[in-house]
Amino acid sequence: MEFTCKEAKRLDVAMSEILALPRNQVEKLIKKSGVYVDDVLTHKCSLKLQESSVVRYDFIEAEASKSAYEIDFDVPVLYEDEDILVINKPPFLTVHGAPSVKEPTLVDWLQHRGISLSTISGEERHGIVHRIDKETSGALVIAKNNEAHVKLASQLEDKSMGRYYLAIIDLPLKENVVVDLPIGRNPNHRLKMAVQREGRSAKSAFCKCSLSHDGKKELIAAKLFTGRTHQIRVHLSALSRHILGDSLYGFKSHNGTIPRVMLHAYILYLKHPRSQEMLYIHAPLWDDFDDYLTHHFNKENIHETIVMDRIINGFRPYDQWVHKNT
Repeated sequence: MEFTCKEAKRLDVAMSEILALPRNQVEKLIKKSGVYVDDVLTHKCSLKLQESSVVRYDFIEAEASKSAYEIDFDVPVLYEDEDILVINKPPFLTVHGAPSVKEPTLVDWLQHRGISLSTISGEERHGIVHRIDKETSGALVIAKNNEAHVKLASQLEDKSMGRYYLAIIDLPLKENVVVDLPIGRNPNHRLKMAVQREGRSAKSAFCKCSLSHDGKKELIAAKLFTGRTHQIRVHLSALSRHILGDSLYGFKSHNGTIPRVMLHAYILYLKHPRSQEMLYIHAPLWDDFDDYLTHHFNKENIHETIVMDRIINGFRPYDQWVHKNT
């Protein structure tokens, strides 16, 4: 893979922008594998590129390796070919390892399944282009090779790839709404994010779907126009609404009967990295989410409301509004 530099800048800075990865991650890749600048191999991250410099790189893809854990679960596959894998992540499954994670992750399952994966995100995150929180369920795309990873990362950057979410909240919205509020780290709670004047820009759209039998809870759909940590949860909290099970942001638990955040990545859309075909992939609801809807909502009405085309078309006016005001 290669690119031509459009302006003079450091090698690590240019590659960070092209790969849509943090600079420290790019530095490790350059030092480990090296890149060719105008056909000369270099491991120097600070090398100054000139306008029209040609950078060529070939980061080695991860061979299928054995997980350190015994894998006794399976993950539904929604789509698979030689470049990408799309799965329906179960709730309570962590996407990738970290020092605090002491149980098998999605990456462990991928290794157990014998899949060769991209390496651009580092050893702990083989194949992982984007992620969702442990308690959140739904559609997630995995890159099987570095070329696919780079193209998908570019789509994340330009927002041509994204997801539509379903959530059950504790108080109905007054109307469909776009929230445009910056998000940063909560200064008083290291695990939380918050609306912060100095934070990074963040835009979310929320659409009403269906009221519960008692009229106190609501199924809503959400679409993100930026990708901030906990964005849906923070923006709903700014509206004095909370996702059921989300005690971190203010939901008052019903005696622990809702064990996880009721948020599901329902539809994933992306351009296939090889064919450029636009894909829309639907991830069926998991049993706990579906059972709650069955007991507290009109299920027949919901099935009509959450048809994929209806969800997507419901956000069309907000797509235009957000892009016009970005």
